[in-house]
Amino acid sequence: MQRKLTAILSADVVGYSRLMEADEADTIGRLKDLRQRLIDPAITDNNGRIFKLMGDGILVEYGSVVDAVRSGVAIQTAMASAELDLPENRRIVFRIGINLGDVMIDGDDMVGDGVNVAARIQALASPGGVAVSGTVREHIGSKIAVAFEDFGEHSVKNIEKPIRVYMTNPGTAIRPVAAPGKSASAKNAKPSIVVLPFANMSGDPEQEYFSDGITEDIITDLSKVSALAVIARNTAFTFKGKPVRIEQVAKELGVQHVLEGSVRKAGGRVRITAQLIDGATNHHLWAERYDRTLDDIFALQDQISKSIVDALKVRLLPAELETITSRSTDNPQAYQILLMARSFFHSSDDMNAVKNARRLFGKALEIDPQYARAYAGLADCDCRFLLNDEPGASYETVLANSTKALELDPGLADAYASRGLALYTIGRHAEAEAQFERTLAIDPHSFEGCYFYARNCFARGQHERAIALFLRAASIKPDEYSTWGQLQMSYVTLGRLDEAREAGRESLKLIEKQVAAHPDNAVALCFGAVHLAEFGERDRALDWASRAELFAGENPHIHYNLGCCFASLGQIEKAIDSLEVQLTASPIYVAGKVAWMKNDSDLVPLHGHPRYEALIAKLEAIAADAKV
Repeated sequence: MQRKLTAILSADVVGYSRLMEADEADTIGRLKDLRQRLIDPAITDNNGRIFKLMGDGILVEYGSVVDAVRSGVAIQTAMASAELDLPENRRIVFRIGINLGDVMIDGDDMVGDGVNVAARIQALASPGGVAVSGTVREHIGSKIAVAFEDFGEHSVKNIEKPIRVYMTNPGTAIRPVAAPGKSASAKNAKPSIVVLPFANMSGDPEQEYFSDGITEDIITDLSKVSALAVIARNTAFTFKGKPVRIEQVAKELGVQHVLEGSVRKAGGRVRITAQLIDGATNHHLWAERYDRTLDDIFALQDQISKSIVDALKVRLLPAELETITSRSTDNPQAYQILLMARSFFHSSDDMNAVKNARRLFGKALEIDPQYARAYAGLADCDCRFLLNDEPGASYETVLANSTKALELDPGLADAYASRGLALYTIGRHAEAEAQFERTLAIDPHSFEGCYFYARNCFARGQHERAIALFLRAASIKPDEYSTWGQLQMSYVTLGRLDEAREAGRESLKLIEKQVAAHPDNAVALCFGAVHLAEFGERDRALDWASRAELFAGENPHIHYNLGCCFASLGQIEKAIDSLEVQLTASPIYVAGKVAWMKNDSDLVPLHGHPRYEALIAKLEAIAADAKV
């Protein structure tokens, strides 16, 4: 069979199954029209040859890497404005991946690693984006006026060595997120910045929420500027409370500029200092001190963001200026309570903290019933309750609060993510995907958007896409252990056991940090025990599981996982004790867990035990009585 080195472009439609479910004939017709009008001409004009069509996918060969990239950029540029008259959830959007590699010629078809890598890279691309391998990036050099961002190295299925991936997003405002542990290129065409957590100078540790909130909102405002690359909030906050060297931070994150500052809040006044620093030279580009009343807090934030944009000589579009200066409340008291609520929400995965956050979001709404961000906060809290099977949690409340938030402010990415999770929870996966795509179109740095979208992909069997999204989520929020636990499951499903073990180790390392800071965190203790059992540390696993049991209350989610952990450790009676706690849960939860308990491999040691079989029979009776 003949072999040759060639450039391969792989493209597929984002959310194709969702579009087909909504209107099969319309989707097929529009895709055919787009191919004839835009896609095929862009391929032909750049000397490409389509060698395989796969419903929603296309594989194209090019004799030149430059031609392949020009063609991919031309397709995405044309597609960006092709269906602007349609709602976003109905538009046809492509992901494109390009690789230069060795292929084998089989008649009119081509096979081999060169093709496989292009397809794997394409799965990593953002909607509307073009992802290329490191080899492609090296070959094109400066021959094309396209700015690529370094997305780090990725291990892909059936390819021995990790592949370095670069991204560009022609015609869109979506920016890719660097892979975990990898720095974005310092040579980005866009000016880049990290906003370090502002220091709390109030002399009161309880005012920490206010300085953190100001920092988060400045990050959010700057992220709305399409000409500026901004490090995500969760990454920036890994430096909170640590002594840092500006040059080191800039180098580690691959950014050109660093903003640092402080906040002093006392009585009805607030003082904010801020300084913009060149990351390479440590020279100050801009510095200012503001001393205002709290009533001026919104105008103050607007002024800081606009001053930074001016100092960086970045063009601020009129629509971006409007979104920056648009606040969903003009009540400083409601805003302060919202910041306090967010501090509880971000503090840990402990459900008591989330309950405090929800109460405060509700308090903010009492002051301003039209506060969109407070409704979105309620939806975020309810999402946490759903994920942890908290009694009384329901997807209806998530949908109601996220819908209300979006009615008041259609630009809230978190609200779309919450809606997506609610739809995912009840198995409406295609509709959930549309919400997650909308989330990431507004905010590519949304942890919830990437994380929940990944779980939705996992549920649909789209494991490669799930892995790419979990890795993105991990880069956005480096200290979130649940991401690595979910990633481990994805790797196991694909049989990539070495990577699964590595992901499990990373999850355990982060859990140990969480437990050190919060020794009563039952969720972290529980999942830490599961990992320890998996890695053969039986004594530590039993100790952690027993501690988790002390703090778990009647949470069925924790007790189910404790049952699995105790069973794997041979603690049969303790395992059944934990599982029996589920009898106090809602009938819907019980019904959902019967099948799990019968099929979960971790619970096999319990099969045949009289107490376990009696428990199964009791749960089935409860489910039958509830008719769920």
